[in-house]
Amino acid sequence: MSEDWFRVANDGHITLTLHIQPGAKKTEIAGRHGDALKIRLAAPPVDGKANEALLRFVAETLGLAKSAVLLKSGQTSRRKVLEVTGATAAAVARLVAD
Repeated sequence: MSEDWFRVANDGHITLTLHIQPGAKKTEIAGRHGDALKIRLAAPPVDGKANEALLRFVAETLGLAKSAVLLKSGQTSRRKVLEVTGATAAAVARLVAD
């Protein structure tokens, strides 16, 4: 299973490449955006609130604890890279299908 917006490492960690739209009306997955998955966040991009909301949303969507999702890069950018522990590639791929 190969999607260009996520990669599965040998150790089981999954890396997600995301394009974030903060300040949206509601938090939702908006489909593909080039080589990234676009997520709209209701949280504003102020004081790390959007990043916190993103980590919480991804964890809840995948049925994981928030501690299983780590922001690897893009703290102040719309393009973010997350590392997920404990999810399957199939579960991550379903984010686009749902």
